[in-house]
Amino acid sequence: MRRTKGLSSIVKRKRPIDQVHEVNHIRENEMLSESLEENKKKIKELLGNSSDLVIRELMIIHEPEISGVAVFINGLADEQLVSECIVSATLHPSKEAHYFKEDTKDKRLSIIEKQILSVARVQAYDLWNPIIHSLLSGNSIVLIDGFDKALSCSTPGSKWRSIEEPSTETTVRGPKDAFNESLQTNLSLIRRRVKSNRLRVENTELGETTHTDVAIVYVDDLVDKKLLQEIKQRLNRVITHKVISEANIEEAMQDEMLTPFPTSYNTERPDMVAYALVEGKVALIIDGTPFALILPTDFAQFFKAAEDYYQRYDLSTFIRLLRYFAFTVSLLGPSLYVALITFHQDLIPTTLLIRLASQREGIPFPALVEALIMEFTFELLREAGLRMPRAIGQAVSIVGALVIGQAAVQAGIVSAAMVIVVAATGIASFTTPAYNLAVAARLLRFFIMLLAATFGLYGIILGLIMLVAHLSSLRSVGMPYFAPFAPFSMKAQKDGLFRLPLKWLDKRHVEDKNS
Repeated sequence: MRRTKGLSSIVKRKRPIDQVHEVNHIRENEMLSESLEENKKKIKELLGNSSDLVIRELMIIHEPEISGVAVFINGLADEQLVSECIVSATLHPSKEAHYFKEDTKDKRLSIIEKQILSVARVQAYDLWNPIIHSLLSGNSIVLIDGFDKALSCSTPGSKWRSIEEPSTETTVRGPKDAFNESLQTNLSLIRRRVKSNRLRVENTELGETTHTDVAIVYVDDLVDKKLLQEIKQRLNRVITHKVISEANIEEAMQDEMLTPFPTSYNTERPDMVAYALVEGKVALIIDGTPFALILPTDFAQFFKAAEDYYQRYDLSTFIRLLRYFAFTVSLLGPSLYVALITFHQDLIPTTLLIRLASQREGIPFPALVEALIMEFTFELLREAGLRMPRAIGQAVSIVGALVIGQAAVQAGIVSAAMVIVVAATGIASFTTPAYNLAVAARLLRFFIMLLAATFGLYGIILGLIMLVAHLSSLRSVGMPYFAPFAPFSMKAQKDGLFRLPLKWLDKRHVEDKNS
């Protein structure tokens, strides 16, 4: 009997929660009432009578007496701005005698909007959906007795991080500013670099629960209209309850889900977004995240760094080629060692082979297991260094690698040559400017190691053929991902594998301008 009572009590406790959800739901096209009290009650019900909801009584007009309220969220709206531009503005009765001689409500509302309220932007709404969204975006809502419309006043006051240096894309030369979590701040950083009347910003809203603002940024006469339409259609197909960061949208933009390679480029640098926009690409700026999403992108984009455009082209070309070489080392380093030690000892010089054989004497594991042990250990140390506090994270990763590597060699678990190969591979992976591409190389490294341990160098060649075929089949919003390598374009190589002088990079835009 007690168990039955306990279950029934649990069921009874759940019912009020369901009822609250029904009350808080906004029906589509639900309109305001002319009664101020009903509107106040409704807004309290919709927000669950939250403790941070502030309702400030107003006397908008004294003769005739018309009352109202200013509604805002504490912490989202600027209280000083609300006090100066809304509350104080209704305390001056100098022109009240002739304010409301107009007999229509629309004209009276227009007088309140244009002559009484001293806010930069005021928008009238008659539906609850845009009112609640505006309120939760940091604006203040003015409800007036006898009017079935509300005035949304721009009073955002949320505290964001100041503009700081980029943390993931550092440069020696070049700008030192990075995006923060404010959508308006990020858009202003882009407009400072692209001072063109052709720059377009279109806003949309994603997330059934979060209602996150997303800005679509492009240069009107440079962007491909079909590409722009495709991006908009994919955004419209995003059906999710939450959009917290650009990663939630990134998955919706992918043409192929079964790939470790990123098919959209994210950056925290405004200058990289500006370069992408003048190349005809589209940037997605998401409110609440310090990263922008650039579409479409290609494989070569992930080897470009901001500093490539702030130094001489010959130095930039050398460093870019070095990045390609380092990416190859990070992808194939352990696999080559395993293949040579296991199958192709005849390709190793005799003196070096003797030294390697003496080092491996007494090692109880084959080369593949030896490589897997060191790679997994290195990955654990790298992940621990990222997740720990910055003050001790780097020290733990560096000291941990030295101590564990030395101890593993002395214990006879791995050879010294394997430690050198894994360390060189790890250092090479750090030269890749894009973190998500480096992660893809880390995943593929284990797959190619298995092929090398099974088929030797032929397995590595097989893995590379499969890799190139996979890259050639990928698309980024319908565009070839492996371009300009496949399909090959000599004209596009001026900023692909190499970085030619800037005057040659701008030649396309000059020709378009003169034509």
